[in-house]
Amino acid sequence: MAKELKELTKRAENYSQWYNDLVVKADLAEQSAVRGCMVIKPYGYAIWEKMQQQLDRMFKETGVQNAYFPLLIPKSFLSREAEHVEGFAKECAVVTHYRLKAKEDKSGVEVDPAARLEEELIVRPTSETIIWNTYKNWINSWRDLPLMCNQWCNVMRWEMRTRPFLRTSEFLWQEGHTAHATREEAEEEARKMLHVYAEFAEKWMAVPVVQGVKSETERFAGALDTYTIEAMMQDGKALQSGTSHFLGQNFAKAFDVTYLTKENKQEYVWATSWGVSTRLIGALIMTHSDDNGLVLPPRLAPIQVVIIPISKGNEQLAAISKALEPVIAQLKAKGISIKYDDADNKRPGFKFADYELKGVPVRLVMGARDLENGTVEIMRRDTLEKETRPLEGIADYVENLLDDIQENIFLKAKAYRDERIYECDNYEEFKEKVKEGGFFLCHWDGTAETEAKIKEETQATIRCVPFGYDQYSGVDMVSGKPANKRVIIARSY
Repeated sequence: MAKELKELTKRAENYSQWYNDLVVKADLAEQSAVRGCMVIKPYGYAIWEKMQQQLDRMFKETGVQNAYFPLLIPKSFLSREAEHVEGFAKECAVVTHYRLKAKEDKSGVEVDPAARLEEELIVRPTSETIIWNTYKNWINSWRDLPLMCNQWCNVMRWEMRTRPFLRTSEFLWQEGHTAHATREEAEEEARKMLHVYAEFAEKWMAVPVVQGVKSETERFAGALDTYTIEAMMQDGKALQSGTSHFLGQNFAKAFDVTYLTKENKQEYVWATSWGVSTRLIGALIMTHSDDNGLVLPPRLAPIQVVIIPISKGNEQLAAISKALEPVIAQLKAKGISIKYDDADNKRPGFKFADYELKGVPVRLVMGARDLENGTVEIMRRDTLEKETRPLEGIADYVENLLDDIQENIFLKAKAYRDERIYECDNYEEFKEKVKEGGFFLCHWDGTAETEAKIKEETQATIRCVPFGYDQYSGVDMVSGKPANKRVIIARSY
């Protein structure tokens, strides 16, 4: 293995450093000159593109359309929904001037004090306010509903402590915003989009998730309910991987968005918003990858199959290339993304290590002996198992192998997660065990005081009231008070 690919911190030594190393060495992203921001490199962006494409298809199947709204939001808009502005106030970047001027000594530029804006503009931390100001003009009667828009864009939330993909001041995401005639319809939409996210996470990312509803303390600013998918990373910490919010009529009332009902009455509309971000790439890395580098699910891998010829001289290379041509054509016909790496500026060993580091699911290698025997060596990235097979029928075999890898890494992640979901009713035991990671299924008395105490004493938070788990009465392990719900508690990113 080439020297520059070797220096990857082991997960067991320092999980956090392993993650940072992998982001850089696998060519996913790097630190930007702008504090708290990152440059997403072509390979990292290719993963995001595949995520975008699939999610976009899934959104549109539900009737959602794409639109685009301004980056800059008048400060007064944020002031209209008190809970919302309070939730984002500390994270907002503010534009105060519209012009620079050259310094008198010609040493650079400075803000022109004469160019102060009459009203400051906020770089969007999220777009509810600007979108609902717009929806007011789009919605008049029941015939205009439901209105369901999504936008793919960047947002800015001024973060003090950043990590690539997981938490950066600027990040890419999608945000859906919908308006409905009834409460029931809006609540159904919020839950529907949560299920879309869960399906995408499990079927495409191969990441098992717990679906649930956030506590009042943890819900989105301005929402009545926030639904979440929570994934467990290899260090046992939770990563919130997507949220869907039932906003009630809060934003409709703040921006006076009403519609004329069939009965000729003016009513406020009901709203939802929902989003996932480039944080999903962080989830992908930390759920599947190993000490050799990335492990990518085939459905999201930019390169699904890399083919490497090993030859001595141009004549032998030409013969190997000719033998592989039909295989490449067959794989492409199946919609499988291929890279045929016949570059002569890197040794085969370097290529093997590089593609392993980048998580390419399947590697095919053909050398002189394979050429003679009509065979090819196959390696699958998830298990690092190698085998030699005849060229005949190899395209069908690879197609099935990709499906097998997709399923295998999901089942592996699910088994890992399921083994680390613990039922717990002893607070002292919890305080010790939570240090090692895991999801703890505990009774909660429903009070913010108990929630705050857990967070202060253990750095763990209530992730959600989970769906899919039996809910029955019990006793809160912290307060000793009666509790009628069980929650997932974990440390998180």
